[in-house]
Amino acid sequence: MEVYTISEIASLFNVSTRTIRYYEELGLLSPVRKENGQREYAKKERTRLELIFRGKNFGFQLEEIKEMIQLFDQDRTGERQLKRTIEYGKEKLLEVENKIEELNELREDMKWYLESFETKLQEGK
Repeated sequence: MEVYTISEIASLFNVSTRTIRYYEELGLLSPVRKENGQREYAKKERTRLELIFRGKNFGFQLEEIKEMIQLFDQDRTGERQLKRTIEYGKEKLLEVENKIEELNELREDMKWYLESFETKLQEGK
């Protein structure tokens, strides 16, 4: 069984050990504690970190990620987790689509102003 120390798991994901401890404080991770108090991170924790960082990459909040992870723990079929993930995913997709629309409008405004400024510059010559 592959087991990591906090430094090793942090290095693996290119984050600080403080970040790993923070996720533990939030209940996102539950490493095994050795007799000396040292944390051991196994495959389950590594998988959770992969899910956390994927979720963050998609714009999910840590509380949303935590809920999705906990749903799997409560229902090992994964059905409840998938349903909630789909709901959150649809919300995020709508946010992304709205942001794209805003950016397209901004691009068109910038084009219009640039063309207007170039025309003024040419007229002034």
